[in-house]
Amino acid sequence: MSAALEEATPNAAQVPMIEARGIHKYFSGTHVLRGIDARVAHGEVVALMGRSGSGKSTFLRCLNRIEEPSEGDVLIDGTIITDLRTDVNSVRADIGMVFQDYNLFPHMTALENVALGLIHVRKRPRSVAQDLAASALKQVGLADHLTKYPNQLSGGQQQRVAIARSLAMRPKAILFDEPTSALDPEMVHEVLDVMRTLASEGMTMVVVSHEIGFLRKVADQLIMFDDGMVIERGPTERVLDAPEHARTREFLGALK
Repeated sequence: MSAALEEATPNAAQVPMIEARGIHKYFSGTHVLRGIDARVAHGEVVALMGRSGSGKSTFLRCLNRIEEPSEGDVLIDGTIITDLRTDVNSVRADIGMVFQDYNLFPHMTALENVALGLIHVRKRPRSVAQDLAASALKQVGLADHLTKYPNQLSGGQQQRVAIARSLAMRPKAILFDEPTSALDPEMVHEVLDVMRTLASEGMTMVVVSHEIGFLRKVADQLIMFDDGMVIERGPTERVLDAPEHARTREFLGALK
């Protein structure tokens, strides 16, 4: 970690919620991320797009240290979380993560799945955790499904439980890794509607998604990845409607 990072003390109003500085990642000698920089303001929604294997999901996972960057720093609300002295569990409690495949415990009810982190990470009493979990499930439209197990829920409902699990922790931001890719088409809108509501309420979000219509309405900024690098970034409508890079034009053309 450089002395420059330690000495940097910008005004609170200018501190981004999430900042990545020079992120590199190697897997067995393969250079997967090649010096990624990004800034996400408080309340901003940033979309990550690119071909499979372009590095976008790996970068997303570096933002809450599910993947450890090989080089570079990640700052959350001005705090350098890639400092090895940082409590990883505390970082992950503050930065929610919603995966493609829900990651719910099959032997636990929706309420128990959502309350688990509150009990073991936030150290809330069980009764308090269950009240907070019930409130989060109500927020995503699942107030009538608290006692159901994952196999009793549709894919869209399971993903909404996963979102509620993040919301219950009162995170500073939520990261979404292609949250609708495993869903049947008729269930996609259930999840996207919840995400639209979160965006309208000011939740900071970084979203890996190829749902163009959704991103056009919700994302403030779009970052295009290719071969472990950022090849284009800018306001979402500008990148979607007038991409400047040939690889961006090719990728967007393939989605139509």
